[in-house]
Amino acid sequence: MGKRSVATLIAALLAGSLMTGAPNPRAEAAEAGAGGSPPAGSLPMPGIDLDTVTIPELQARMVDGSLTPSALTTAYLRRIKAVNPKIDAVLRTDPTALRQAAASDARHRHGDTRGPLDGIPVLLKDNVNTRDMATTAGSLALAGLPPDTDAALVTRLRDAGAVILGKTNLSEWANFRAAKPTSGWSAVGGQTHNPYVLDRNPCGSSAGSAAALAASLSQVAIGTETDGSIVCPAGMNGVVGHKPSLGLVSRAGVVPISAEQDTAGPMARNVIDAALTLSVISGGDTSRPRGTLGLPDELTHPGGLRGKRIGLWRLPSLGPEVDAVMTRTAQRLRHAGAEVVEVTLPYQKRLATLEFPALLSEFHRDIDAYLATRDGPQNLAQLIEFHRTHPAERTCFAGQELFEQALVAPPTTDPEYRARRAELADLSRRSIDETMAAHHLDAIASPTNPPAWTTDCARGDDDVIPSSTPAAVAGYPSLSVPAGFVNKLPVGLLLMAGDHQDATLLSLGANVEHRLDAWRAPRYLPSVGPDASRSTAR
Repeated sequence: MGKRSVATLIAALLAGSLMTGAPNPRAEAAEAGAGGSPPAGSLPMPGIDLDTVTIPELQARMVDGSLTPSALTTAYLRRIKAVNPKIDAVLRTDPTALRQAAASDARHRHGDTRGPLDGIPVLLKDNVNTRDMATTAGSLALAGLPPDTDAALVTRLRDAGAVILGKTNLSEWANFRAAKPTSGWSAVGGQTHNPYVLDRNPCGSSAGSAAALAASLSQVAIGTETDGSIVCPAGMNGVVGHKPSLGLVSRAGVVPISAEQDTAGPMARNVIDAALTLSVISGGDTSRPRGTLGLPDELTHPGGLRGKRIGLWRLPSLGPEVDAVMTRTAQRLRHAGAEVVEVTLPYQKRLATLEFPALLSEFHRDIDAYLATRDGPQNLAQLIEFHRTHPAERTCFAGQELFEQALVAPPTTDPEYRARRAELADLSRRSIDETMAAHHLDAIASPTNPPAWTTDCARGDDDVIPSSTPAAVAGYPSLSVPAGFVNKLPVGLLLMAGDHQDATLLSLGANVEHRLDAWRAPRYLPSVGPDASRSTAR
């Protein structure tokens, strides 16, 4: 996007065309300090509430001189120091963050800013390469020297003037190590906690990015997803997460699971900020040109929900409390003029059967290629041996069954593997395309997540959540926005659309976000009693 397009977009946002999609300050935010913690967005800067402020609002303050990037960055660094010990979401802060902010100060003074993210603090999941900070994927095996180069998306952020604030914790190896892992745990960062209820899980694998945003430790963050790892943490931590269409954001320099499904994407406290972040990091893989995001035309005129047709995929297996949230959601969308029809996506059992074996073959291929670029283990076999001989890697859970299965999985040149991946691609795309065509839909909606389960290393996760799979396997976009609460725990609404309909989906999501108005600040409660999610069928 050029400077003129960015300026047009920001002006439109400030004029109100997308401001309707931003959460508004509300009385519930004021009571967020109950339970012994200060309100999540409290700041020593009059007129700014970190919980609810949007990037366009921040940029307007920077333009009129009432805010500087250095002041904003300092506020976030202080907040990390004060709040992060409660939730362990941020692994490390960038020692150059204030220097980056000072450079943005100068650009703002001289009217030479680089776009909507200039001076905006961004946290990166710790599987995204940074040349000047460790990139570990949560494993001690990569805790030595940093990578030689930045990930492509980090280069785009730096070129756009964003302030790289630091790195966030994640489920180690993006939850692709053990058969029964604990999301949000890594040997490098320990356990990340859900800011709403501290003994509950943040989901994974982008656990630290989501929890940090819920606690207002950064304006935006970057997550990554193979299947559910952006949208589930977003839903479970009450924030926004967008999984872009495959290839829209370059995966170069991101620790991989599968090139056939992996993507990085933006996470934020509102859809506006997620959309603006995507406009900066999109550009695609050089090996797979797929075009760029047509953001200005699509997003500056969202047009409300009247006449939109949304297919509701209820997923009653997630429990009656979540289903009740979906019922209330449908009522609110209908009241806003949308047509909501109930749908069931086909082919889901077959997708569940095919996906995991394909990922095993792809992980072996892709992790070997990545490890060869780093100090430490040079291939999967050496990585397995590293974990076997380092007890610190086994302090929460000992298993590395997925590593071991991937090591002996058929290669990606194997005809059976190729047939499996081809069937996956076909059925996942048809599951969405056929449903949207049959019901003349603008999007499909489903629950993103159940209420967060209690974190328990001995038991592991309870997170077989099917809603993310169709878009993840198809390479289509999905977007989670806050929908409501079950027992003080957030539940998200997952929106899906066709290939490269990211801008349209974000526009729709902004209107849905405004209509549901479901965001509430976290209260850092120690517990909320019995774990209702344990009774959920899987």
